[in-house]
Amino acid sequence: MAAMSSAMAAFLINDALVKRVSESLPTAQLIFVRGCMATLLLLALIWATGQWQSRQALAHVVQPRVLQRSAFDALATLVYLTSLFNLPIGNATAINMATPLVITVLAMWLLDERIAWVQWLAIGTGFLGVLLIVQPSSSGFNAYALLCLAGTLLHAGRDITTRTIPASIPSLFITLSTAIVVTLLAGAWSLTQVWAPMTWKQLALLASASVFLCAGYFLLITGTRAGDMGVIAPFRYTAILYALLLGWLFWDEVPNALALTGIALLVGAGVYVLLSERRRAHLAREALASAAD
Repeated sequence: MAAMSSAMAAFLINDALVKRVSESLPTAQLIFVRGCMATLLLLALIWATGQWQSRQALAHVVQPRVLQRSAFDALATLVYLTSLFNLPIGNATAINMATPLVITVLAMWLLDERIAWVQWLAIGTGFLGVLLIVQPSSSGFNAYALLCLAGTLLHAGRDITTRTIPASIPSLFITLSTAIVVTLLAGAWSLTQVWAPMTWKQLALLASASVFLCAGYFLLITGTRAGDMGVIAPFRYTAILYALLLGWLFWDEVPNALALTGIALLVGAGVYVLLSERRRAHLAREALASAAD
C-alpha cells in the first residue's frame, strides 16, 4: 500500500514536469531525452549496488516476461501522454483512473485471485470519488478519449504481466528494462518529428522528471509484485489527492462541494481497506499462534 501510494506521488510530479516541458518540445523528443536520463540513472544505481557484476544481469533485462511488461509500459506511456496533451486533464484523469477496475477484473480472470466484495466496494467507491473530484465534461471527450482508454488497457496489461515475472529477478532490473524500451520506442517516434532546440532549463526539468519517473517505476513494480491486486488497487487513487494538494499549495485552488465529497469517498475507501487488511493480518497471526500451541 505504501509503495503504491508513493509511486502515484512520484508519477504525478513527473507528469507535472513533463507537461510543462511539452509546451515547447515535441512529445517524442521529450520522452526520448527523459528516457536517456532515466536509463543512465538506473545503470549508475545498479553499478553502485554491485548488481551489474552478476552473470545474470543482462539475462534479467531481456527475460521474456520482463520485455513483455516493458513493451506494455512503453506503448502505454506514448498513448497516454499523447491523449493527455490533447484532452482536458480532468477527462484524461477520469479515464486513466479506471485502471484499478480493469486490473482487478483481469487479476480475477487471469491470475485466479480472489477479490472480496469489500475490495470491490472500495475500488468502486474510490472511482466514484475520482469522478466527483475531476468532474469530466462531456464536451471534453473526443477521439483522443478512445486513445486514453487504450492507454488504460495497456497499463492494466503491464501490471498483470508484472505479477508473472519470476521473483528471482530484482525489481531494479525490471525498472531498467522498462526505461530502455520506452526510450527506444520514443527515439524511433522522434525520427518522424522535427527536433526543437533545448535550453538548460528544459534539460533540468527533464532530469528532475527522470528521477521521479525511476522512483515511480520502482515503487509501482515493488507494490504490484508484493500486494494483492484487490488490496492495492484503491491506493492508486491517491494520485488525485496529491494533485489536489499541489493545486492548493501552488495555485490556491480550492475544491468545490462535489470535489470535497469525492475526497471523503477516496479517503474513506483507502482507510477501510487498510483497516480490513490489518484485521485480516491480526487474525492470521492469532490462527498461526493457536496452531503452534
